[in-house]
Amino acid sequence: MNVSLMRRFNGWLFALLVLLGAGAIGFLTARHDHAADWTYNSRKSMSPETRAVLAKFDGPVEVVSYASPQGDLRQTVAAALQRYQKAKPDLHLSFVDPQQDPVAMRNLGITVDGELILHYHDRQQRLDTLTERSLTDALERLVRGNDRIVAFMTGHGERRADGVANADLGTFVTQLEQSGMRAVPLNFSQVTGVPAQTDLVVLASPQAPLEPGTTKALTDYLANGGNLLWLVDPGNLDPGLQPLADALGIRVLPGELVDASSSAQGLKDPRMIALGDYPPGMIAHGFTLTTLFPEVAPLAQVRKSDWKVEPFLRSSPQATTQSLNGDAATPLKGPLDFGFAFSRLSPSPARSEQRVAVIGNGDFLSNSYLGNGGNRALGERVFNWLLGDDQLISMPARGAPDRVLAVSQGELSALTIGYMLVMPLVLLVIGGLIAWRRRRA
Repeated sequence: MNVSLMRRFNGWLFALLVLLGAGAIGFLTARHDHAADWTYNSRKSMSPETRAVLAKFDGPVEVVSYASPQGDLRQTVAAALQRYQKAKPDLHLSFVDPQQDPVAMRNLGITVDGELILHYHDRQQRLDTLTERSLTDALERLVRGNDRIVAFMTGHGERRADGVANADLGTFVTQLEQSGMRAVPLNFSQVTGVPAQTDLVVLASPQAPLEPGTTKALTDYLANGGNLLWLVDPGNLDPGLQPLADALGIRVLPGELVDASSSAQGLKDPRMIALGDYPPGMIAHGFTLTTLFPEVAPLAQVRKSDWKVEPFLRSSPQATTQSLNGDAATPLKGPLDFGFAFSRLSPSPARSEQRVAVIGNGDFLSNSYLGNGGNRALGERVFNWLLGDDQLISMPARGAPDRVLAVSQGELSALTIGYMLVMPLVLLVIGGLIAWRRRRA
């Protein structure tokens, strides 16, 4: 009797402890909020890029949400911005009821319930869709200040800034525009010179020779302190651009780079140059992502000038040059540079420093290759440096490296056979053995 009573008592005690434990858990979860994020770089919480943008602000940021008090919209906005306020305590959120003063809302251009206006110093940015990507882009535009005008040369078969073809730059330029850059076409058949408000001119792999007037307009722009990005492809150097190369003191070497060590990185074409290490300098400082450059033109500095020159793209020692037309030219041995950054005191009183970048490849920013490794991140660094936005150069790369599963055909076949053939057979054998043992028992 005592044993039965003791067992019953233990059962009731165990049930009571379970109920107390459940009640304690419920009490704690109602009063304390804790979330654990085990994804790469905690990308389900707040991306490293967002945290880096918030760290660039040196003062308070005011966020005004024009959201109706009816419904859950205000709570949704407040919850979304709570993570930002934890990272930046002086980010303040306030709400305005758009129905209280419709005339003022029309004057402000408020058309969406919940629209946000971000204020920092004397700048502001509008946001009608609240996601981490859109909010981070708006914050980055606040840091940058005014939109940067980037003029892409056209009329000579250059890579199109708004194009969707494989060789064009449309995807990359669209992302640049989200962070405060504005791409405009520049055709010297329609204008006599580079417009004064232009912050950067991009000459992206012209396929046709430039007219003498166009070359002179470019060299004049350079002499007057303009910033320039020049993308060169192998075998595509227009002799008319030699004055531009002379002004920078560089030469595009004949042939193209090939690297036998590319096969060790899974690349079947030796003309694919993969980099994981970069010379020290402003653009590549702290940059460790692997980048891929198909068909690279080697560059060389041939004379000293008033430019400060920093190579930031350099091949491995195993790289050599090969002729494009199959002649028996003596190959040059690596390491060979194919990316130079030039800077000097600007001749223009409107700028303190003039910056130029020359890269012996344009495909790495094209629609076809932009998603490879750190190509996009490197391109953003180049543009931020050329535009003088040094505080944005070290921004972490967007996204995560594990979003795409790259599986070869052999690995895919092995997985298919393993899961659809081998594993079912193993389970059948195990089941048969268990049944056989039970029958014998």
